[in-house]
Amino acid sequence: MAKTLKVDIWSDIACPWCYIGKRKFERAVEEFSADGREVEVEYHSFELAPDTPVDFEGSEVDFLVAHKGMPAEQVEQMLSQVSSIASSVGLDYDFESMQHTNTVRAHQVLHLAKGKGLQVELKERLLKAYFEQGRHVGRAEELADLAAEVGLDRDEVLSALESEEFLPDVRADIAQARNYGISGVPFFVLDRKFGVSGAQETTTFVQALGQAWDEQDAV
Repeated sequence: MAKTLKVDIWSDIACPWCYIGKRKFERAVEEFSADGREVEVEYHSFELAPDTPVDFEGSEVDFLVAHKGMPAEQVEQMLSQVSSIASSVGLDYDFESMQHTNTVRAHQVLHLAKGKGLQVELKERLLKAYFEQGRHVGRAEELADLAAEVGLDRDEVLSALESEEFLPDVRADIAQARNYGISGVPFFVLDRKFGVSGAQETTTFVQALGQAWDEQDAV
């Protein structure tokens, strides 16, 4: 039986560093897997701002001024820096069009997608929709549209959101994050043993993957 390295990733849709970290990690996996080594990725829910309303009145700058207590000028400078870093990994952030929202529904749909083998595809679609396209990822109808684009049944998505069938799974992920001591995302857990925090450089991820792989061999 071929060996596979499992990587569990805690992240939030409304986390700019999660999308940046995703790109850097994907590049690392591509490099790491070039010789045939297999990596399996599973995403887990984490809410950075669970008290955010579904329909936040205001811009991303307004939200961060209120949420972090920072001056607007400082927030704008910070977002500009983040956009520049995102651009360096091929992402085109549009903070002016962003519709800040609560992400708990998006996480529920990601759990539905996991059961259908489409979690990775939906994760990418939701991040792109939120950060690059100004889509509203907090509303059920919009989430159903986006999920349908990657192959999920639109009506099934709406039904799952209405019943909150996957809300316990979201809560379980968040509880597990607390057990691990995770307080910020992205957070990568390799082979349930090694933790890597933040949007690290690709070389750092490659080294971590290699260490976790070698530890498997040593067992």
